[in-house]
Amino acid sequence: MFDRLIRLIGKDNFNKIQNTNVLLIGVGGVGSATLETLVRNGFINITIIDFDIIDETNINRQLITNSSNVGNIKVDEGKKRCLLINPNCNIKAINEELDIDNVESYIKGFDYIIDACDDIDVKFKLIELSMNNPFKLIESMGTAKKLDPTKLSITTLEKTEYDPIAKILRKKCRENRINSNKVHVVSSTETPINIQEKATSSIVPNTAGILLASYVINDIINTGE
Repeated sequence: MFDRLIRLIGKDNFNKIQNTNVLLIGVGGVGSATLETLVRNGFINITIIDFDIIDETNINRQLITNSSNVGNIKVDEGKKRCLLINPNCNIKAINEELDIDNVESYIKGFDYIIDACDDIDVKFKLIELSMNNPFKLIESMGTAKKLDPTKLSITTLEKTEYDPIAKILRKKCRENRINSNKVHVVSSTETPINIQEKATSSIVPNTAGILLASYVINDIINTGE
């Protein structure tokens, strides 16, 4: 199944990937693309957390959705899709809503935490926790109301531009004396389109999700951790 990947990265790196324990928070437009990228690149130890159910409006961008599973629990559908790709996956699906009071109870034992949720308070709490815990954190910033995937990059929170979510998090970091240059994120420099209603295409969220996964993959290959 993974012969072509192993040729590219080597057997030792592939083994490191298979032994890595990842927590993915959120399996929506961004997180579902992250999940699929992880599974198709050999990750088998993945825990996914999301409290939502699939809505018809999710179908345009969330890879775990289709016209026949509207109303189903997202993490259950995410796990089902992963096992269809690789039956050897050890996917733990947690149908819970994270908040600043319970998030710490879910972070133990992971090598990497990938944050693809929408809750700014949870995002900042994860940043705080990452300062004093051994896991490595990568977070997605805003992807709504954007159409240019080429404006996305893996960067640090301090270097983000034109990102409303990142702006709030930078301020919180300053107020709490956290160095935002130590916080890795996927962010877009594209100015959000001025639309009042909720509006999202699959182009930017899905690309952001792939970049989140690529951060973890390349970090494992480059550092051996």
